[in-house]
Amino acid sequence: MNKSKGQIEAEITEAIIRFEKEFMGRGPLEARTYLVDDMILVRLKNVLTQAELKLAEAPNRREGGELIKRIRIALLEQGRTLLVQSIEDIVNIEVKSLHTDISTRTGERIILFSMAFPVTFSQGGNRNKS
Repeated sequence: MNKSKGQIEAEITEAIIRFEKEFMGRGPLEARTYLVDDMILVRLKNVLTQAELKLAEAPNRREGGELIKRIRIALLEQGRTLLVQSIEDIVNIEVKSLHTDISTRTGERIILFSMAFPVTFSQGGNRNKS
């Protein structure tokens, strides 16, 4: 693979943002991807909709938060194949498993992809190469 670590991370971030916007209906305000051996960690900030924020702030906050988490997990499961395929297309490695959680307090979502092999990338390199 001729891509740098930064290029792969950026491509994955773009794919996740696109998935969130097209499939979930709203993209995060901030996103970042980290490659760690055979894991891909994606951190999304401010992913909750206005309605979800209101539900999370309601007097029965715990119940609202659990409902948001269940709905978000169910929605992700519906688009799981699409999401996994986009990651596999970028890194050309099979996704073994996908794990996710969302904080209804901070609006932050974490997605962790466990890969069949470590993600490889070109070392160093000059960003100004054409």
